[in-house]
Amino acid sequence: MSDSAGLDTTDEVFWNKLSAERLGKLAEREAIVLLPVGSTEQHGPHLPTGVDNFLSTEVCRRTAQMILTRQPIVVAPTVWCGLADHHVSFGGTFSLRLSTFHALLHDLCRSIVDAGFRRIVVVNGHGGNMGGLSALQQELTRELGVEVATTTYFMECLPEIAAILDDQDCIMHACEGETSMMMAIENDLVDGTRLDEACGAHFDIVESLTPSLKISRDFRDLTTSGVAGTAKRASEAKGAAILEAAASALARRLLSGEPWLTSAKG
Repeated sequence: MSDSAGLDTTDEVFWNKLSAERLGKLAEREAIVLLPVGSTEQHGPHLPTGVDNFLSTEVCRRTAQMILTRQPIVVAPTVWCGLADHHVSFGGTFSLRLSTFHALLHDLCRSIVDAGFRRIVVVNGHGGNMGGLSALQQELTRELGVEVATTTYFMECLPEIAAILDDQDCIMHACEGETSMMMAIENDLVDGTRLDEACGAHFDIVESLTPSLKISRDFRDLTTSGVAGTAKRASEAKGAAILEAAASALARRLLSGEPWLTSAKG
């Protein structure tokens, strides 16, 4: 179904639920493609290993639903594996080499371009991918000849997250924030009987990305539980509020024309 402006106004936004013909028409309308990227890794005693995949996918779905009547948009299948060497010692974790991660993203984005799309946004949900994606963004853009944008969904709404949570100011790992969001979308996968065990040292996600003298450390050096932060006061309501804030922030930026309006500023 299309509106008078020619936009696809059906509710379906997932690439793998659309026909090739419909995808081709969306490409002709200059649709944005969101590519969720996560990780499969340990998330403490109370959460499943697929948290980052579930959450990045859900933020993309909500973002797409918010803007599809104004801007054609598609959510590509989620990349379920990323850079997670620091979690391997806990078990339950898959991890890629940076070169493999680069090759995988290159080939997936190339497939999106070959399908006729010219605007790609990689929406990351795993802190361990952030440094790699920052380095790869320029390479992917150069290699593919289109602007490939990258973001980490929780970095789009840091003030809102700080206002929602009680025991921390940002998303950490298997923490109040991630546990709350999982309660909001996949509550059956949250083991509420183990929330008291879900605690560990806090860290500042922004400070961790600041260029300074650093070495890589195993996550076990930070926490014996596999958790960074405190999940005890997680709630479905907090999770829904964070997801709404993240999707709204990304939707606003995409509707404003970012990042393509600003890409020439360097």
